[in-house]
Amino acid sequence: FAELHAAVAGLPLASSRVLPGIVLRRDFAAYCPAGGGLRAVLVTEPLRTPLPAPGVEFVVESEGQYQASLCWISRRTEALMKHLQSNNVKLLLSSVKQEEVVIYYAKLYGVSVVESLSSEEIALIREITGVSPYTPFGDNIHREITETAVATFCQPLLLGSKRCVHIGFTSACAFQPHCLILCGPVDGVNEQHASALQGAFTMLQQLFKRVD
Repeated sequence: FAELHAAVAGLPLASSRVLPGIVLRRDFAAYCPAGGGLRAVLVTEPLRTPLPAPGVEFVVESEGQYQASLCWISRRTEALMKHLQSNNVKLLLSSVKQEEVVIYYAKLYGVSVVESLSSEEIALIREITGVSPYTPFGDNIHREITETAVATFCQPLLLGSKRCVHIGFTSACAFQPHCLILCGPVDGVNEQHASALQGAFTMLQQLFKRVD
């Protein structure tokens, strides 16, 4: 319930509504409008290519080596974003904050980015879509990307003064998520309404629970 409702203070109760899909309560790090079915990937690690492998010491002996290393990182990061574009990936959903070089190349290659998603939000998206996080680094970063979900829409949403992300996914199961937008004059009223609704949903779950 926490991931499927959003509270907006300062608006009348009559402004409350139900929206198809899910609402992520953060703004786009990069937004590139796109129509039709959008391929989306989940990531749980930074996409800026690390220089050393885990557990490997990396020694830089001169300024020239350091600058060459930065150029290599930039080129490899660009190659990764270009690879996402070539696989028709238009949306990147990240549980970590990505570095500026990733956002720069995402905008350059038309990939929208939403970052800093919570573990609960990632789990919800995985439940809806049935996809696992994409791991870009390995022996071949140019392999075909199969860990993609399909979003029917992805757009900004303004809730009061807060910019959010509104996404509709093609569900891989019977679960068709909708998000409840609760409006009220003050936060306390919204909290009371949210608590009452959550209690009502819990009661309905118990009422319709299968009994063997």
